[in-house]
Amino acid sequence: MSGLSGSGKSTVAAALEQELLEMGAHAYRLDGDNVRFGLNKDLGFSEADRDENIRRISEVSALFTDCGVVTITSFISPYRASREMARKIHEDAGHMFIEVHVHVPLEEAERRDPKGLYKKARAGEIPNFTGISDPYEEPLDPEIKINTHEMSVHACVGALVHELKARGVISGGMRINNGQ
Repeated sequence: MSGLSGSGKSTVAAALEQELLEMGAHAYRLDGDNVRFGLNKDLGFSEADRDENIRRISEVSALFTDCGVVTITSFISPYRASREMARKIHEDAGHMFIEVHVHVPLEEAERRDPKGLYKKARAGEIPNFTGISDPYEEPLDPEIKINTHEMSVHACVGALVHELKARGVISGGMRINNGQ
């Protein structure tokens, strides 16, 4: 899953992971919020560091997939070239790669701003901030695009589960509460 900060990537990824686990699938979520504090704590936010961040995550994701885990990755991943590298790592290992664009207009991401990052970036306190002082190259042809400003978390998870079923990754019915 790729998208701007505040697009809902982490929220949707966590809900998808929970749904897959409840369906009996082996699933694990790698998220920018948890990986940056451990595996990639030595990396900053330069273009080279962002590329290395995605390369490492892709290698770890491929290892999880080797043992039959549906691996959900949720990262801003602002550059098309690094997302293509991630795809190649998986495809070279014989694994399926499904690119999900978690889309929200920049104005909505700034309005949400759960961590106050856009405000700091606009004030010049955060350099290389995606969408403000660093580009976000939207995916040109993702396998699925979810518009989180138009869809509920439940609807996003439903669309992703449908895609995973259509591709033969999982089977069975959703168990998520429709009231969410």
